Amino acid sequence: MATKPLTGTKVFLMLVAFFGVVIGVNVTMMKLAIATLPGTDVDSPYAAGLSYDREISAAQDQAARKWQVNAHIERSTDGAAALQIDARDAAGQPVSGLKFGGRLERPTDKRADLQVELAETGIGIYRGTAASVAPGQWELVIEGESHGARVFMSRNRVILN
Repeated sequence: MATKPLTGTKVFLMLVAFFGVVIGVNVTMMKLAIATLPGTDVDSPYAAGLSYDREISAAQDQAARKWQVNAHIERSTDGAAALQIDARDAAGQPVSGLKFGGRLERPTDKRADLQVELAETGIGIYRGTAASVAPGQWELVIEGESHGARVFMSRNRVILN
């Protein structure tokens, strides 16, 4: 049986094929990594740092009000999540006339975040529903506004089954 000799052309083609496969796999992995990247948490860390003092002041004002805001979230069998907020002032009286908003944020992927529109259904009772909420861990963010200014903000980790 005659063997073909190993020539410079064959070695060159094997070398090109080897590095072609390595580069092809690297490009494919890079494209997949970039396509699944959830993005940044904040667009401008510098601007977020500048607003930090305002956040501290708003938190101190919120603590001084001594409001009692209780949230209850319940996931139904069809995948929807019902959110109810009961807001009371320091004296235990219902807080009415606020504009509350809710947000369900995924800790691992901001693209899955869901807004929950809340409406006042009773004195100091605010309710809303989000459709198609996947099971798992979520951050429940509640913000209350009065006359265009934020007067309440809460962030809590919840697990929806």
